[in-house]
Amino acid sequence: MRRWLRSATFALAGLRHGWSTQRNFRIEAVLGMVALLVALWVRAPLAPVLLACGLVLALELMNTALEAVVDLVSPEAHRLAKIAKDAAAGAVLLACVFAVLVGVAVILPPLLRQLGIL
Repeated sequence: MRRWLRSATFALAGLRHGWSTQRNFRIEAVLGMVALLVALWVRAPLAPVLLACGLVLALELMNTALEAVVDLVSPEAHRLAKIAKDAAAGAVLLACVFAVLVGVAVILPPLLRQLGIL
């Protein structure tokens, strides 16, 4: 149990670092909370929304970690360092696009019904 608590402490430090230093992480977290609240309000299925939000936030943290490692091993500009950073950022962008599509598919129809538009 002690090992798990120690690991959890490190993981929470990573979350705190992501929240305090990564503007996009904060934006994505707030938008995820809005999506969850709207899903609750319209009684949409929560699992797809939770999974999409979790994926975006997890990838944002992985992107932050990868950028830190690349900066550590390659402080000067390098073509391969750029490729690594761009690919990680692309993964976050792709997850965001698909999270929006999940929101459209799962939340939009019940939201439109709730608003009396459908």
